[in-house]
Amino acid sequence: MTVFAVDAVLFDLDGTLLDTIEDLAEGANRMLAEIGRPLRSLAEIHSFVGKGIPNLVRRCLTEGSCATEEEIEVAVAVFRRHYAAVNGRSTRIYPGVEESLAALAGQGLRLACVTNKAAAFTEPLLERMGLTRWFDAVVSGDTLPVKKPDPAVIHHACELLGIPAAAALVVGDSENDALAARQAGASVLLVTYGYSEGRPVDTIECDGLVSDIREALPRIVRRSGPA
Repeated sequence: MTVFAVDAVLFDLDGTLLDTIEDLAEGANRMLAEIGRPLRSLAEIHSFVGKGIPNLVRRCLTEGSCATEEEIEVAVAVFRRHYAAVNGRSTRIYPGVEESLAALAGQGLRLACVTNKAAAFTEPLLERMGLTRWFDAVVSGDTLPVKKPDPAVIHHACELLGIPAAAALVVGDSENDALAARQAGASVLLVTYGYSEGRPVDTIECDGLVSDIREALPRIVRRSGPA
């Protein structure tokens, strides 16, 4: 078992800390209904999640169909309106998340949330779910001009925390997280229960897999020693 000696842990949000799929699906299907498109199944929308709202909307409109860029742009605005109304309504915290965040913070580790979800939805959702207090930094999908898998988001989070990327562990659920971490020089653990855009998570190159976030705790130690 690899043990990660780090100063900070950077968590993905959707599919890692929170199960948000029902709210995302509700927002997506309200959007599709309003613009006169066929609704999507929960399984389909599950496979579309991971690269942010514009990508989710694009796939809802173009998988097995077609849409112009203008139609997609309009649909994104419609989705945002509907998702704002349901954001957090059916979301649940995955088992072990709260105790894991508390345990890591108790070791003196710095914690960040790094997500492709737009800040307008990220911050209210973290607040609604009672998780805001655990994070020293939050990097959303529109904090920078780029999103994961671009490593710039990992570097930005680490800069906010005052640490080098090599001293960080990324915990996520998809190739987006793994690629961003790898290219930034950070370590990465993936959870097996999240949203990996339909790709089996055990086929993604990473430093380890956990089926419950609590399984990561014995593998993480504070690099700088006790606080």
